[in-house]
Amino acid sequence: MNVAVAFNRVPPTLFKGEAADRISEEGAEEEALAVRQALVSLGHAAPLIPLGHDIKAFLETLQTTGTDLVFNLCEGFWGNSRLEGHVAALFDLCGLAFTGSSPLCLGFTQDKARTKDLLVRHGLPTPLSILVNPGEPFPGHPALTYPLIVKPRFEDASLGITEESVVTEAPALGQRIRYIHDTYRQGALVEEFIDGREFNAAVLGNGPMEVLPLSEIQFQSTLKHAIVSYDGKWRENSPAYLGTEPICPAPLPSGEEALVKDVALRAYQLLECRDYARVDIRLRDGIPYILEVNANPDISPGAGLARAAGVAGIGYTKLIERILNLAMNRKELQHAKS
Repeated sequence: MNVAVAFNRVPPTLFKGEAADRISEEGAEEEALAVRQALVSLGHAAPLIPLGHDIKAFLETLQTTGTDLVFNLCEGFWGNSRLEGHVAALFDLCGLAFTGSSPLCLGFTQDKARTKDLLVRHGLPTPLSILVNPGEPFPGHPALTYPLIVKPRFEDASLGITEESVVTEAPALGQRIRYIHDTYRQGALVEEFIDGREFNAAVLGNGPMEVLPLSEIQFQSTLKHAIVSYDGKWRENSPAYLGTEPICPAPLPSGEEALVKDVALRAYQLLECRDYARVDIRLRDGIPYILEVNANPDISPGAGLARAAGVAGIGYTKLIERILNLAMNRKELQHAKS
């Protein structure tokens, strides 16, 4: 089978964010190379097809290579992560089957504020928060007390998250809100800071679905705040990275493990994620608070989802095969209905 491995390139100059954000943006190509190697070992043709600024050229390449299915690793378009769902919609419009979640799901989960609204409406726990759009002052909330954490509304990969993201007083809060507005050109999500244990719950499948072994992020006491900052996720020689260690499987009593997995699975189903996703959760006083639902997480061999799959006995090549088969089954079902 001919499986096109699609990933997004990064423009020479980012139109928002910090210059160092390129580290995570450029990781898409390394991820694509690993997926391609796994697909080739499974006997598939797997051309790498990068998405740059020229959409027409990208589509022409997909068509001329005789693509049977797209392995979609695109996390945005030309430096704009808000267009992640648009890329998947492009595949839909062209009649190309692809791995991963739908355009609607990708667009929705990219918006942290709307995701939280939906979680709350369906009784799923998530930290109390308020959105401050550019040009607006922080309105305050009687139940929202310090410490707080300030995040960009639309980013993932810990973009915009530093030690200064956690604030304990009004001047620092105002400064951080302005930073998000000015640097990332989007709303700032001001959220209750949950001081608890942090877990990544990877989910695989479409029905039945499987929550893979939980991974805990263990924070060293040397860190100013127990958070997964951008440095902690991407800058391997930084103190933040060295002080942030994933442990899989997580040492957790069976009852709490079942609770965290249940909440992760319910969020996955509610947002209609497909094939695979990762739900980030903090556990405090027996309550698993959903921090984020990532419907298009990194699936590089060293990333959290692949690590959890490995603990479950699913090697990297087998993981890529599972994801590919899930998308192929969907393609065959759609053809049967048409």
